[in-house]
Amino acid sequence: MRLRFLTGVTLLIATPATLATGATVPGAPKCPVFPADNAWNQDVSALPVAANSDTLISAIGIERSLHPDFSNQGGYGIPFNIVRKTQKKVQVRFQYAGESDRGPYPIPARPRMEGGSDRHVLIIDRDRCRLYELFAARKVAGRWTAGSGAVFDLRSDKLRPIGWTSADAAGLPIFPGLARAAEVRAGRIDHALRFTAQRTRRSFIFPARHQAGSSDDPNLPPMGLRVRLKASVRLDGFGPQSRVVLEALKRHGMILADNGSPWYITGAPSPTWNDDDLHALGRITGADFEVVQTAP
Repeated sequence: MRLRFLTGVTLLIATPATLATGATVPGAPKCPVFPADNAWNQDVSALPVAANSDTLISAIGIERSLHPDFSNQGGYGIPFNIVRKTQKKVQVRFQYAGESDRGPYPIPARPRMEGGSDRHVLIIDRDRCRLYELFAARKVAGRWTAGSGAVFDLRSDKLRPIGWTSADAAGLPIFPGLARAAEVRAGRIDHALRFTAQRTRRSFIFPARHQAGSSDDPNLPPMGLRVRLKASVRLDGFGPQSRVVLEALKRHGMILADNGSPWYITGAPSPTWNDDDLHALGRITGADFEVVQTAP
Protein backbone atom coordinates (compact mmCIF):
# COMPACT_ATOMS: atom_id res chain seq x y z
CA MET A 1 0.00 0.00 0.00
CA ARG A 2 1.30 3.47 -0.88
CA LEU A 3 0.13 6.63 0.88
CA ARG A 4 1.25 10.08 -0.21
CA PHE A 5 1.95 12.84 2.30
CA LEU A 6 3.97 15.95 1.52
CA THR A 7 3.71 17.59 4.93
CA GLY A 8 5.73 17.04 8.08
CA VAL A 9 8.85 16.20 6.07
CA THR A 10 12.12 15.74 7.95
CA LEU A 11 15.51 15.69 6.23
CA LEU A 12 18.77 14.67 7.88
CA ILE A 13 22.16 14.55 6.20
CA ALA A 14 24.34 11.45 6.48
CA THR A 15 27.87 11.47 7.81
CA PRO A 16 30.69 9.83 5.83
CA ALA A 17 31.18 6.08 6.03
CA THR A 18 33.68 3.68 4.58
CA LEU A 19 33.29 3.38 0.82
CA ALA A 20 32.75 0.11 -0.96
CA THR A 21 33.88 -0.54 -4.50
CA GLY A 22 30.29 -0.74 -5.76
CA ALA A 23 28.82 -3.20 -8.22
CA THR A 24 28.14 -3.24 -11.92
CA VAL A 25 24.87 -4.05 -13.64
CA PRO A 26 24.41 -7.68 -14.73
CA GLY A 27 24.24 -7.53 -18.52
CA ALA A 28 25.72 -4.02 -18.55
CA PRO A 29 29.29 -4.36 -17.28
CA LYS A 30 30.27 -0.79 -18.20
CA CYS A 31 27.57 0.64 -15.92
CA PRO A 32 28.20 1.06 -12.19
CA VAL A 33 25.30 0.82 -9.78
CA PHE A 34 25.92 4.43 -8.76
CA PRO A 35 29.35 5.79 -7.73
CA ALA A 36 31.37 4.16 -4.96
CA ASP A 37 30.56 7.04 -2.58
CA ASN A 38 26.81 6.59 -3.03
CA ALA A 39 24.81 5.82 0.11
CA TRP A 40 23.79 2.42 -1.28
CA ASN A 41 27.45 1.42 -1.62
CA GLN A 42 28.75 2.58 1.75
CA ASP A 43 30.19 0.21 4.32
CA VAL A 44 28.44 1.18 7.56
CA SER A 45 29.82 -1.58 9.77
CA ALA A 46 31.87 0.90 11.84
CA LEU A 47 29.23 3.60 12.31
CA PRO A 48 27.77 4.03 15.82
CA VAL A 49 24.43 2.63 16.91
CA ALA A 50 21.59 5.17 17.09
CA ALA A 51 20.52 6.14 20.61
CA ASN A 52 16.91 5.12 19.91
CA SER A 53 17.82 1.89 18.12
CA ASP A 54 15.94 -0.43 20.49
CA THR A 55 12.76 1.66 20.20
CA LEU A 56 12.80 1.70 16.40
CA ILE A 57 13.65 -1.99 16.10
CA SER A 58 10.74 -2.82 18.44
CA ALA A 59 8.41 -0.71 16.30
CA ILE A 60 9.34 -2.73 13.21
CA GLY A 61 9.04 -6.03 15.07
CA ILE A 62 11.65 -7.40 17.42
CA GLU A 63 10.35 -10.97 17.20
CA ARG A 64 9.46 -10.91 13.52
CA SER A 65 11.67 -12.91 11.18
CA LEU A 66 13.77 -11.75 8.26
CA HIS A 67 12.12 -12.82 5.02
CA PRO A 68 13.57 -13.02 1.48
CA ASP A 69 10.95 -11.54 -0.84
CA PHE A 70 12.47 -13.31 -3.85
CA SER A 71 13.07 -16.88 -4.98
CA ASN A 72 13.73 -19.14 -7.94
CA GLN A 73 10.13 -18.70 -9.02
CA GLY A 74 9.77 -16.26 -11.93
CA GLY A 75 6.92 -14.27 -10.40
CA TYR A 76 8.45 -13.87 -6.96
CA GLY A 77 10.66 -10.81 -6.58
CA ILE A 78 11.29 -7.70 -8.68
CA PRO A 79 12.86 -8.52 -12.07
CA PHE A 80 14.77 -6.07 -14.24
CA ASN A 81 15.15 -5.54 -17.98
CA ILE A 82 18.33 -4.70 -19.91
CA VAL A 83 17.90 -2.75 -23.17
CA ARG A 84 20.12 -1.01 -25.72
CA LYS A 85 19.91 2.66 -26.66
CA THR A 86 18.05 1.61 -29.79
CA GLN A 87 15.07 0.43 -27.74
CA LYS A 88 12.02 2.45 -28.77
CA LYS A 89 10.86 4.85 -26.06
CA VAL A 90 7.22 5.45 -25.21
CA GLN A 91 5.31 8.05 -23.24
CA VAL A 92 3.76 7.00 -19.93
CA ARG A 93 0.74 8.60 -18.32
CA PHE A 94 1.24 8.97 -14.55
CA GLN A 95 -1.22 9.15 -11.68
CA TYR A 96 1.30 11.20 -9.69
CA ALA A 97 2.60 13.19 -12.65
CA GLY A 98 3.77 16.10 -10.50
CA GLU A 99 6.42 13.90 -8.85
CA SER A 100 7.31 11.69 -11.81
CA ASP A 101 9.96 12.06 -14.49
CA ARG A 102 8.18 12.56 -17.80
CA GLY A 103 10.37 10.22 -19.80
CA PRO A 104 9.89 8.81 -22.42
CA TYR A 105 10.69 5.30 -21.15
CA PRO A 106 12.38 2.51 -23.18
CA ILE A 107 9.82 -0.19 -22.35
CA PRO A 108 10.27 -3.48 -24.24
CA ALA A 109 7.28 -5.03 -25.96
CA ARG A 110 6.94 -7.63 -23.21
CA PRO A 111 8.87 -6.34 -20.20
CA ARG A 112 9.58 -8.45 -17.17
CA MET A 113 7.35 -7.08 -14.43
CA GLU A 114 6.82 -7.66 -10.72
CA GLY A 115 3.70 -9.65 -9.93
CA GLY A 116 1.04 -8.52 -7.48
CA SER A 117 -0.38 -5.05 -7.08
CA ASP A 118 2.87 -3.02 -7.15
CA ARG A 119 3.71 -4.08 -10.73
CA HIS A 120 7.18 -2.52 -10.75
CA VAL A 121 9.00 -2.34 -14.07
CA LEU A 122 12.76 -1.74 -13.89
CA ILE A 123 14.69 -1.01 -17.09
CA ILE A 124 18.41 -0.35 -17.57
CA ASP A 125 19.77 1.20 -20.76
CA ARG A 126 23.16 -0.52 -20.91
CA ASP A 127 24.58 1.96 -23.41
CA ARG A 128 23.63 5.17 -21.59
CA CYS A 129 23.73 3.73 -18.06
CA ARG A 130 20.25 5.02 -17.28
CA LEU A 131 17.85 3.36 -14.86
CA TYR A 132 14.12 3.72 -15.52
CA GLU A 133 11.63 2.59 -12.87
CA LEU A 134 7.83 2.47 -12.89
CA PHE A 135 5.30 1.73 -10.16
CA ALA A 136 1.88 0.20 -10.89
CA ALA A 137 2.67 -0.07 -14.60
CA ARG A 138 -0.06 -1.21 -16.99
CA LYS A 139 -0.55 -1.27 -20.72
CA VAL A 140 -4.13 -0.36 -21.57
CA ALA A 141 -5.37 -0.19 -25.16
CA GLY A 142 -1.79 -0.07 -26.41
CA ARG A 143 -0.74 2.80 -24.10
CA TRP A 144 1.31 2.67 -20.90
CA THR A 145 0.12 4.09 -17.59
CA ALA A 146 1.75 4.01 -14.14
CA GLY A 147 1.32 5.37 -10.66
CA SER A 148 4.72 7.05 -10.71
CA GLY A 149 8.06 6.86 -12.47
CA ALA A 150 11.65 7.92 -12.04
CA VAL A 151 14.82 8.05 -14.13
CA PHE A 152 18.31 7.79 -12.59
CA ASP A 153 21.79 8.26 -14.01
CA LEU A 154 23.74 5.25 -12.74
CA ARG A 155 26.98 7.27 -12.89
CA SER A 156 25.63 10.08 -10.69
CA ASP A 157 24.81 10.61 -7.00
CA LYS A 158 22.01 13.04 -7.85
CA LEU A 159 18.94 12.59 -5.64
CA ARG A 160 15.33 13.31 -6.48
CA PRO A 161 13.86 16.66 -5.40
CA ILE A 162 12.90 16.82 -1.73
CA GLY A 163 9.37 15.54 -1.26
CA TRP A 164 9.24 13.62 -4.53
CA THR A 165 8.33 9.98 -4.69
CA SER A 166 9.87 7.60 -7.23
CA ALA A 167 8.71 4.12 -8.13
CA ASP A 168 9.24 3.52 -4.40
CA ALA A 169 7.57 5.20 -1.44
CA ALA A 170 10.87 6.57 -0.10
CA GLY A 171 11.75 8.33 -3.36
CA LEU A 172 14.70 5.97 -3.78
CA PRO A 173 15.76 3.82 -6.73
CA ILE A 174 14.77 0.17 -6.31
CA PHE A 175 17.39 -1.61 -8.42
CA PRO A 176 20.46 -0.88 -6.23
CA GLY A 177 18.73 -2.43 -3.20
CA LEU A 178 17.91 -5.75 -4.84
CA ALA A 179 19.64 -8.97 -3.87
CA ARG A 180 20.87 -10.28 -7.22
CA ALA A 181 21.82 -13.89 -7.84
CA ALA A 182 24.93 -13.01 -9.87
CA GLU A 183 26.44 -11.23 -6.86
CA VAL A 184 25.68 -14.13 -4.56
CA ARG A 185 27.29 -16.56 -6.99
CA ALA A 186 30.38 -14.32 -6.94
CA GLY A 187 30.36 -14.57 -3.13
CA ARG A 188 29.77 -10.94 -2.15
CA ILE A 189 27.05 -8.28 -2.17
CA ASP A 190 28.69 -4.84 -2.14
CA HIS A 191 25.66 -2.69 -1.39
CA ALA A 192 22.80 -2.19 1.05
CA LEU A 193 19.55 -4.06 0.52
CA ARG A 194 16.02 -2.69 0.40
CA PHE A 195 13.49 -3.63 3.08
CA THR A 196 9.97 -2.81 4.23
CA ALA A 197 8.20 -2.12 7.53
CA GLN A 198 4.51 -2.29 8.29
CA ARG A 199 4.19 1.14 9.90
CA THR A 200 6.41 4.14 9.24
CA ARG A 201 6.70 7.69 10.50
CA ARG A 202 5.51 10.64 8.47
CA SER A 203 9.09 11.78 7.77
CA PHE A 204 12.24 10.71 5.96
CA ILE A 205 16.00 10.84 6.41
CA PHE A 206 18.88 10.70 3.93
CA PRO A 207 19.03 9.16 1.37
CA ALA A 208 15.22 8.99 1.17
CA ARG A 209 13.34 11.94 -0.36
CA HIS A 210 9.72 11.03 0.36
CA GLN A 211 7.64 9.40 3.05
CA ALA A 212 4.46 7.37 3.23
CA GLY A 213 3.77 7.32 6.95
CA SER A 214 0.51 7.40 8.83
CA SER A 215 1.70 8.96 12.09
CA ASP A 216 4.12 11.53 13.52
CA ASP A 217 5.00 9.13 16.35
CA PRO A 218 8.79 9.50 16.86
CA ASN A 219 8.97 5.87 17.92
CA LEU A 220 8.11 4.75 14.38
CA PRO A 221 10.87 4.37 11.77
CA PRO A 222 11.22 7.05 9.06
CA MET A 223 11.81 6.23 5.41
CA GLY A 224 15.52 6.00 4.70
CA LEU A 225 16.27 4.38 8.08
CA ARG A 226 19.37 2.20 7.88
CA VAL A 227 19.73 -0.92 9.97
CA ARG A 228 22.47 -3.53 10.04
CA LEU A 229 22.88 -7.05 11.33
CA LYS A 230 24.73 -7.03 14.64
CA ALA A 231 28.38 -8.07 14.40
CA SER A 232 27.78 -10.54 17.23
CA VAL A 233 25.31 -12.64 15.18
CA ARG A 234 26.97 -15.95 14.32
CA LEU A 235 26.63 -17.20 10.75
CA ASP A 236 27.52 -20.81 11.47
CA GLY A 237 25.13 -23.25 9.86
CA PHE A 238 23.83 -20.93 7.15
CA GLY A 239 24.07 -22.06 3.54
CA PRO A 240 26.27 -20.27 0.97
CA GLN A 241 23.51 -18.04 -0.41
CA SER A 242 21.97 -16.92 2.88
CA ARG A 243 25.42 -16.39 4.33
CA VAL A 244 26.37 -13.94 1.55
CA VAL A 245 23.15 -12.02 2.22
CA LEU A 246 23.82 -11.88 5.96
CA GLU A 247 27.43 -10.79 5.47
CA ALA A 248 26.15 -7.90 3.33
CA LEU A 249 23.70 -6.95 6.08
CA LYS A 250 26.61 -6.70 8.51
CA ARG A 251 28.71 -4.53 6.15
CA HIS A 252 26.18 -2.41 4.30
CA GLY A 253 22.92 -2.99 6.15
CA MET A 254 19.56 -2.32 4.59
CA ILE A 255 17.52 0.82 3.91
CA LEU A 256 13.82 1.24 4.68
CA ALA A 257 12.20 1.99 1.32
CA ASP A 258 8.49 1.18 1.49
CA ASN A 259 5.58 0.09 3.65
CA GLY A 260 4.96 -3.64 3.69
CA SER A 261 5.51 -6.74 5.75
CA PRO A 262 8.22 -6.20 8.39
CA TRP A 263 11.79 -7.27 7.60
CA TYR A 264 11.02 -8.29 4.01
CA ILE A 265 14.15 -7.83 1.90
CA THR A 266 13.79 -7.49 -1.84
CA GLY A 267 15.60 -9.34 -4.59
CA ALA A 268 15.38 -10.19 -8.27
CA PRO A 269 14.01 -13.62 -9.19
CA SER A 270 16.47 -16.13 -10.62
CA PRO A 271 16.41 -19.87 -11.32
CA THR A 272 19.73 -20.14 -9.47
CA TRP A 273 18.31 -19.16 -6.08
CA ASN A 274 18.16 -22.07 -3.64
CA ASP A 275 14.91 -21.58 -1.74
CA ASP A 276 15.85 -24.05 0.99
CA ASP A 277 19.03 -22.05 1.60
CA LEU A 278 17.19 -18.72 1.57
CA HIS A 279 14.50 -19.93 3.98
CA ALA A 280 17.19 -20.18 6.65
CA LEU A 281 17.17 -16.37 6.76
CA GLY A 282 14.01 -16.76 8.85
CA ARG A 283 16.23 -17.72 11.78
CA ILE A 284 17.21 -14.05 11.95
CA THR A 285 14.74 -11.79 13.80
CA GLY A 286 14.42 -8.11 14.56
CA ALA A 287 16.36 -8.66 17.78
CA ASP A 288 19.45 -9.34 15.64
CA PHE A 289 19.42 -5.85 14.08
CA GLU A 290 20.45 -2.39 15.22
CA VAL A 291 19.80 1.07 13.76
CA VAL A 292 22.84 2.80 12.32
CA GLN A 293 23.46 6.42 13.33
CA THR A 294 23.72 7.96 9.86
CA ALA A 295 23.04 11.57 10.83
CA PRO A 296 24.55 13.99 13.36
